[in-house]
Amino acid sequence: MVDVAVICGSASDEPIAEKVFRVLEESGVSYDYQVISAHRDPERLDEYLKASDARTFIAIAGLSAALPGMVASKTERPVIGVPVSGKLMGIDALLSIAQMPKGVPVACVGVDSGENAALLAIRILRAG
Repeated sequence: MVDVAVICGSASDEPIAEKVFRVLEESGVSYDYQVISAHRDPERLDEYLKASDARTFIAIAGLSAALPGMVASKTERPVIGVPVSGKLMGIDALLSIAQMPKGVPVACVGVDSGENAALLAIRILRAG
């Protein structure tokens, strides 16, 4: 069983994922890493989520940032969204992640805040 599944919506989001990896590795937390677009490859995302035994998810996405909400809609496990800066300094992604509809909870950290996402995931794991 892996503790945290880290999913990026695009390979260009990897610098933010690397921030997550550093914190998780320093804390001895196991993780899996995937690049899966919620828009371009929803079937692959579904398959991955069904097969994953991760205890919590970190979903990293920019622009419309649909990935964290899609992940949260498919699992009962905690999901942390990380908005990525882009043309609107990440405000578009931040609002997309923070404004989930009732029944689809996603924790949201600051723009490009991979470290805080990892720290929150660690706290969630320790609480459970």
